[in-house]
Amino acid sequence: MINGLLGRKVGMTQILRDDGTVIPVTVIQAGPCVVVQKKTKQRDGYDAVQLGFVEFVKPRRVNKPMGGHFKKAEAAPVRFLREMRVNADEGANPGDKVMVDIFNPSELVHVVGTSKGRGFAGLIKRHHFGGGQASHGSMFHRAAGSIGSSAYPSRVLKGMRMAGHMGSERVTVQNLRVERVDQDNNLLYVEGAVPGPNGGYVVVEKSGR
Repeated sequence: MINGLLGRKVGMTQILRDDGTVIPVTVIQAGPCVVVQKKTKQRDGYDAVQLGFVEFVKPRRVNKPMGGHFKKAEAAPVRFLREMRVNADEGANPGDKVMVDIFNPSELVHVVGTSKGRGFAGLIKRHHFGGGQASHGSMFHRAAGSIGSSAYPSRVLKGMRMAGHMGSERVTVQNLRVERVDQDNNLLYVEGAVPGPNGGYVVVEKSGR
């Protein structure tokens, strides 16, 4: 059995539970997905399937190697491909479709996405440093402070938190509760926030807890 789906983040809204509680949810267009390739332990060293998020792609956007890859699976070209680990006896075959009905309300899922890019950011924004005094005469408002000793080791150690590129990283949010499953429109409502902008690609996996 495949324990995950590829999707696209639609946006955030809120829903009302039966007890009157208002829950913020993220709407994800989860699927339909198609199995493009099946990998086995005998041939590839591990058992997995390659899923593709079904959406329209212009033919000129697909190069010849990828065109042959999709033709072998008898599947239409897709833009977003990811692998899902499966057990050897639970795999699917190329061409099979995976729909949002693999998820059930109230179960927990992990959502993987790419965070929004923030460009070059300073210490206060990137690492949540407190900064120095803001009073008159202070020369330490938003500066970095000490980045290492001068005598020994006489260099800046690797991993020192400094200003630099922020965002555009793979982020996983764990154990989000599925509030609603809309099978007619392939929509998944999960509680809380999901990384990435509206329209960004995400991977939704069952947590197994």
